[in-house]
Amino acid sequence: MKQTGSTERMTTMEMSTNSSYYYYDETEPCYTEPALNLTVMVAIFYLVFALGLLGNSTILWMLLKIMRIKTMTDVCLLNLAISDLITVFSLPLWALYNKGHLSEANAMCKLMVSTYQLGFYSSILFVTLMSIDRYLAIVHAVASLGARNLRYAIMASLIMWTISFCAAFPGALFHNMIKDTENNTQCDWDIREGSVKTWKLFLNFSQNTVGLFISLPVTIYCYIRILLVLRRTKNSKRGRAIKLIFAIVVVFVVFWVPYNVAVFLKTLQDLEIWDSCESSRRLNTTLSVTETIALAHCCINPVIYAFVGEKFRKSLAREFSKWLLCAKIYKPASTYSKTSENETSNTPL
Repeated sequence: MKQTGSTERMTTMEMSTNSSYYYYDETEPCYTEPALNLTVMVAIFYLVFALGLLGNSTILWMLLKIMRIKTMTDVCLLNLAISDLITVFSLPLWALYNKGHLSEANAMCKLMVSTYQLGFYSSILFVTLMSIDRYLAIVHAVASLGARNLRYAIMASLIMWTISFCAAFPGALFHNMIKDTENNTQCDWDIREGSVKTWKLFLNFSQNTVGLFISLPVTIYCYIRILLVLRRTKNSKRGRAIKLIFAIVVVFVVFWVPYNVAVFLKTLQDLEIWDSCESSRRLNTTLSVTETIALAHCCINPVIYAFVGEKFRKSLAREFSKWLLCAKIYKPASTYSKTSENETSNTPL
């Protein structure tokens, strides 16, 4: 996948202004092999697509049709599901691209990059917003009542989407299908102009700012404060709440931090901090693996933010109970109908 050039041909030397490929030692190209087998990567894309589509579609259905949108938490959960679905819908395109079916589709290249980056930014921002919402609801329960109403939730969501669109737009604008020296086409940054390379470095730093320097500290701070409050309470469900908070922080760190660190190292490499082809290969492997891990957040978010919640789980169980009851009632009724039809067809009339 090419959000930050994780499968591109890498180098630490300056790119020639008259060519579309990199050189190492000015004579020999520095080639890197994909860290994951193509078949395995495509299979992962389709698996994450299926699980993410199922989980996040269920959340949307429950919130819009059954539970309704009533609180700031509901608004955050709705937007998080939408942002995950945006990422999920980009995965089949990436799978087709990796299999070589979209090699000439420049518009599809821009669509893949824009949806992927929009999903990345919006998802991590709404995870952070949910952390702030829970912090206000537990640590400042009384003082935050006026700030956690539906109107402010919608305003905060609009701000998050605006930031996400602005962050994703340059990547879509400057990505094109580029041919390398072997006439292979790949969806990558079109850095034949110097300004595009500057944009690439800037967006890498902005991604690190969002993922590492804003979202991670804010999330950890919010949940530490929540834990301190929960430890002083005598609620029977305190232990379960603490375990859930621990799971949220661990998932955030495991799925997002390694990838953002790899992006940061890639940015340093683009700034020519080191000049080693071997380090380029290792970084390429690290980017591919951590980016693939980060993709799985589309499947994990519905579990830790919705299905684990008691209110959501009970509503979902109630709906499935109704569906199963209707299925049981319908089955005998349909059998009786068939019997009646047979008896009618055998009558002398």
